[in-house]
Amino acid sequence: MQSPSQGRRLDAVPGPFTPRTPRVVAARRLQRRRDRDQAGRFLAEGPQAVREALARAGTVVELFGTPAALDRYADLAAAAARADVPVSEVTDDALAALTETVAPQGLVAVCRHLDVPLEQAVARGPRLVAVLAGIRDPGNAGTVLRTADAAGAGAVVFAGEAVDPYNGKCVRASAGSLFHIDVVRAADPLAAVEALRAAGLTIFATTGYGDSDLDDLADAGRLATPTAWLFGSEAHGLPEELTGAADARVRVPLHGHAESLNLAAAAAVCLYSSARALRAPRVTHDRAGESASS
Repeated sequence: MQSPSQGRRLDAVPGPFTPRTPRVVAARRLQRRRDRDQAGRFLAEGPQAVREALARAGTVVELFGTPAALDRYADLAAAAARADVPVSEVTDDALAALTETVAPQGLVAVCRHLDVPLEQAVARGPRLVAVLAGIRDPGNAGTVLRTADAAGAGAVVFAGEAVDPYNGKCVRASAGSLFHIDVVRAADPLAAVEALRAAGLTIFATTGYGDSDLDDLADAGRLATPTAWLFGSEAHGLPEELTGAADARVRVPLHGHAESLNLAAAAAVCLYSSARALRAPRVTHDRAGESASS
């Protein structure tokens, strides 16, 4: 009979790793941003994140799992082994030390940073980009990243003092989308905006006090063009230098009595409005004046 561990590459050290095992200690340090930046690595926990990370070749450096989780998700352990990624059994206590959730699911991957230079991202011709300018909340940032991926965006730019995209909460909130989309870190938000404009994207800044209504832009066909959306922090919004650099300052219409939308909800409305416009058939006119869809 085949043993549960057969077919996956396991570390040669006998017995599961404990919280004091040097490799577990080293991986646990990646919960701190300073250590993530220094090592160029981060942690992705749970089977969904691990699955998406393994699907991106060269991303996963090591896979930790409890014996029960490695048996339950044997397909992921096998995929790691095929990619020559070490699979290390750990105790429940060691797994708990590597995770930040109350009820971890038994798997944690050590992954390489995924940063893409802005020049490379725009060279791919994205038609939709989200720029997170100074957004500090990792849950909001990860949710916007997930929404941008779902809406078909080509890149998400973490600009200025934005949260680290490899923060554990941000990684979890992205639900695997971190591994699907170009992640750009840009120190200078204004320079990033100018680079996106130079690449042919229209720049829309979101603000509750915008002089352009999102529905009006959609009705006028102004969303049917490659677009970069600028989103600011929920507490402080976008700085004036960025709203001033945009082609339009856009507000999401509120039809009920709510004072505002939170950042993630507003971003979803804007990104999906653009996604719909970009995918709508263009209307052309023949010589007889009759309209036709192309």
